[in-house]
Amino acid sequence: MPGTLTPRLPDRLPDCRPLLADPGDLTLVFQPVVDLARARVAGYEALARFPGTAAPEAWFAAAADAGVAAELQALALHRALAAVPLLPAGTFLVVNVGPHLLGTAPVQAALAGRPDLRGVVLGLTGHAPVADLAALRVQVAALRARGALVALDDTGAGWSGLQQVAALRPDLVALDRSLVAGVDTDPVRQAIAEVLGGLTGRTGAWLLAQGVETRGELAAVCRLGVPLAQGWLLGRPTPGFAPLPAEVVSLVRDQTARARQAGGLAGLLRPVRQCDAAERSPGLPPVVLVGPQGEPLALRLGDPRTGEVHTAPVSLCVQPADDVTETLHRALTRPPAHRFDPVVCTDADGGVLGLLRVEDLASAASARGH
Repeated sequence: MPGTLTPRLPDRLPDCRPLLADPGDLTLVFQPVVDLARARVAGYEALARFPGTAAPEAWFAAAADAGVAAELQALALHRALAAVPLLPAGTFLVVNVGPHLLGTAPVQAALAGRPDLRGVVLGLTGHAPVADLAALRVQVAALRARGALVALDDTGAGWSGLQQVAALRPDLVALDRSLVAGVDTDPVRQAIAEVLGGLTGRTGAWLLAQGVETRGELAAVCRLGVPLAQGWLLGRPTPGFAPLPAEVVSLVRDQTARARQAGGLAGLLRPVRQCDAAERSPGLPPVVLVGPQGEPLALRLGDPRTGEVHTAPVSLCVQPADDVTETLHRALTRPPAHRFDPVVCTDADGGVLGLLRVEDLASAASARGH
């Protein structure tokens, strides 16, 4: 992968002359989003950069004052979407947009320039309440139909973010960096992360800890079972899609191994979507089919070799405090047809918290043995 991206851009770009002398003054850098359990890059976030020393937030604020906020946002989207074909295999690209600008003509035109949005995560940014959540839901549904996933940025920094979680059911929820800073020493921040982790786990979304800058913060988010992380400790923004340095891979593996040894099953949980057992089209697997009280009744799984989707019984339920080695033993002594099916983890009331993969249990048990 080259160090600098030179994507082909549309012939006509949004007119941002009140701000930029040339559209080329807006460039992009890409910051990795790290899958902590696998110690690898899960995706990248596209971040706008401008001439001079002013922060990007200042430029977008100036664009709003000049009446060209949608045009500048559209230009950033043009740049980001042009880079999607250059993504490393198996990764996604987060492209950010203010919810209040999503329905504007320039932003819609920029998004229309790439009909296939697979591999794109639309990051809805900002702390302000959305005036028309119903309209936003319609806009988001149209983008999902084209293959996009949806992320909510800066969640936890204001009640508006939680309202959007309830209304939009995002695929990824970003924990605001103001709540990640010092999470290793602050029980309140830890509690907030646990609450959001439980919320995202129940809705099948992934929680992303933003702004991880110290080893202590990384250790804390690993211990809390946060699946994704981003921050200067893990990788700074660069002009291209950079892989994780070997020392970062080693650091992440070390911290996740320690968390697995100390944290029981909680650090191994994978989020999973839940659907009513009567739902005719439960969607892409894995899915837990639940009853009227939220109790797990069955699993919808995909065969990793053929992609064929099938329904399997819930062959094993455990709770977060259960022992890792004992859970692995129980999983491997199930009937052969279901021996390697995911294990369902529930809370004390029987509600689904997430899934446990047998390979994750085996890795954690092996680390404990050492």
